[in-house]
Amino acid sequence: MLDVFLFQRINGLANNSKFLDFVGIFFADYFQYFLGIILLALLFWPKKDIIKNRVMVISAVFSVVLSRLIFTEIIRFFYHRARPYVILETAKKLIAESQNYASFPSGHAAFFFALAMGVFLHNKKLGIWYFIAAILMGLARIFVGVHWPSDILAGAVIGILSAVIINMILKKITHTKTRVGDSSASPR
Repeated sequence: MLDVFLFQRINGLANNSKFLDFVGIFFADYFQYFLGIILLALLFWPKKDIIKNRVMVISAVFSVVLSRLIFTEIIRFFYHRARPYVILETAKKLIAESQNYASFPSGHAAFFFALAMGVFLHNKKLGIWYFIAAILMGLARIFVGVHWPSDILAGAVIGILSAVIINMILKKITHTKTRVGDSSASPR
């Protein structure tokens, strides 16, 4: 099976280099905090784009909520997939992760791809950096042994679609408010 093959190739690199293990653990478990801090900082900086940044952050946060707390949890309620280290004796687990939590889809991937797409839809340059970070985190989650590649792929799709849905809703709301505001301002 392709999922097992890819998992073994990526996770097979673990425990061969202390530096690579450190990098993998950092991206799988800690890098997310830096992305959150950067996003929060955008609420207040730079001053000239503060309104645009706040809309971007709000859009990204709603995207994350939809992808991680709604879609991912609904799927996990109906489908429980064991984590790789539970199934494969050869899996190398480098971080603490409860085996009671379902592996599919990846909540981290859903969260960070929703965040990346939410940012990208408002700021292409920053969004690309967030996508690179989400990809690195996804690969790291496989490297440290807690997710199958298909978990990451499904989480990425859920996250991206969630951000697109939220963006469409926000555009519809703002477009409706603009039309209502315009029609009330015109003389009769």
